[in-house]
Amino acid sequence: MAEEKTILLTQEAYDKLKEELEHRQGEYREEITERIATARAEGDLSENGGYQAAREEQGKNEGRINELIVKLRNTKILQAPKAGLVGNGSIVTLDLAGNKVTYVLGSRDIAVATDYDVISPESPIGAAIMDAKQGDEVTYKAPNGRDIKVSILESKPLK
Repeated sequence: MAEEKTILLTQEAYDKLKEELEHRQGEYREEITERIATARAEGDLSENGGYQAAREEQGKNEGRINELIVKLRNTKILQAPKAGLVGNGSIVTLDLAGNKVTYVLGSRDIAVATDYDVISPESPIGAAIMDAKQGDEVTYKAPNGRDIKVSILESKPLK
């Protein structure tokens, strides 16, 4: 069995995932069950597209429910570092090859609670800026093997 890793989320992201889980376990699961029952009542299941589609949707829903249960069980609410320091939960503005870009550094699951693009601390750029400070210039190796310089223009905590 694969080792389950800790997922760092903001409280808001955690709450949104929990709401999704409750919806999928409750009213959405019931809605799918009703669609299956209605399609089953139509007769021959082997040629019943509505039945097949509802069963497929049921499988996807149950898979997402299991995924959410594991994520929420392994979640740690993150405390973003103070302004000026880069870490999990930081909103970071970078000068990347002359382009000013803003990201949140952290788990992809944070994206449910923010409009910012998210970069993972395990990605090359995320690893390079992790624990840096506002004003620092860091270098990371791009997938094509080139070294790319990045300047950290601003870092503030995600609220």
